[in-house]
Amino acid sequence: MFPILRTELTKLHRSLALLLIMAAPTLVGLFLLLNGLRDGQQRPWEVWLGASSGIWAFFMLPMSVTALTALLAQTEHAPRAWDQLRALPIARWRIYAAKALVVLVVVAAMTALCLMLTLAAGALAGLIRPENAPTGPLGLATVAESLGRIYLASVLMIAIQFFLALRFASFVPGLVLGIAGTFFAVVATGAEEGVFLPWQMPVNILASEPWRAQTALGLGLGLGLLALLAAIAVLSHRDVP
Repeated sequence: MFPILRTELTKLHRSLALLLIMAAPTLVGLFLLLNGLRDGQQRPWEVWLGASSGIWAFFMLPMSVTALTALLAQTEHAPRAWDQLRALPIARWRIYAAKALVVLVVVAAMTALCLMLTLAAGALAGLIRPENAPTGPLGLATVAESLGRIYLASVLMIAIQFFLALRFASFVPGLVLGIAGTFFAVVATGAEEGVFLPWQMPVNILASEPWRAQTALGLGLGLGLLALLAAIAVLSHRDVP
């Protein structure tokens, strides 16, 4: 499995994935920096980190997953390399499992990077304008736990986007679904039924109602792992994506 994982990471390195990995968390940090410099007042670290988690869970994470799975799939779809991969003396499920694991690891790394760049943005705001420096305790343990739960709640969304991206040679179906899912998650934020929408599960981790957060985590992680296993099984038994 490790040689396959190394190969998948090498493929991502040669694609635009690294740009995406850096760009998405950087945009969150840049927005918070500019907003912090603009409002002309000090805000607690809790506000900075809470805003970062909300932006990441609400919009940037779903769109990043959509783009990342499309990029991963196109490394095989574009050069029509599936036949060559399937001809290798390797169990097919290992190929798809490696790709799924790479997506999960990369999304986790992007989530952690979002936190680090938020801390950097707050520190930089304080250097540029000391009167705007964040105040109070960081509460890193609490924020890290919250981001971890956001990540775990996104597994179902990742599984769906992963399956569509690899199932269809065109990137359009996965892209359309990702945009549509994010759109409905945004416009239906307050709806009780929204907790069952995979694209809204990450942001529901931040909900004030405990049942929403618990439901989002349970469904997002539990159904997500099952959906990922099902996606790997289905893709492994198809001759043509």
